[in-house]
Amino acid sequence: MEEIELYLDDAKDTMEGAIKHLIIELGKIRAGKATPQMLEGLQIEYYGSMTPLQNVATINTPDARTIAIRPFEKKIINDIEKAIRNGNLGFAPSNDGEMIRISVPPLNEERRRELVKRAKNEIETAKINIRNIRQDANNSLRKLTKEGVAEDLIKLSEDRVQKLTDGYVSKVEQIFNAKEKEIMEV
Repeated sequence: MEEIELYLDDAKDTMEGAIKHLIIELGKIRAGKATPQMLEGLQIEYYGSMTPLQNVATINTPDARTIAIRPFEKKIINDIEKAIRNGNLGFAPSNDGEMIRISVPPLNEERRRELVKRAKNEIETAKINIRNIRQDANNSLRKLTKEGVAEDLIKLSEDRVQKLTDGYVSKVEQIFNAKEKEIMEV
């Protein structure tokens, strides 16, 4: 039935969105190697409004331990530096008047374990989101019985939603295992 397929497609798309969000969040957790994603979500005041850092500067990594930020306008370099310091990222930016450089220190064992714990929290959040999507899809499917759709068809559809959920939860586990390995790698 077409309505059932719409609910299943919607659940799949939403679960895919949860995975994409998870990947973005895990990208913010540094694994000892400098990446521009470490600064994602950082906002600076630019002409009176809060603006994402990547909209006012180029961010790159010239080597594995350095992040280089070159603002499009030199006059905002101090604002960027201030935002980095106030962002609780644990970085000490240095400013040469044209570019900001951030040295990413190597991680110690204790810090690595903290980062794995943070990654686990993101994983649990993703799993909860996926399960909530499953519940919403099943609730929508059950409402179709009131519209005269056979209960057997609804039960089969709920089984398909469960298989979809299991697949995405498994994907989340794989993503976590890869991130944990990346964080713990010395």
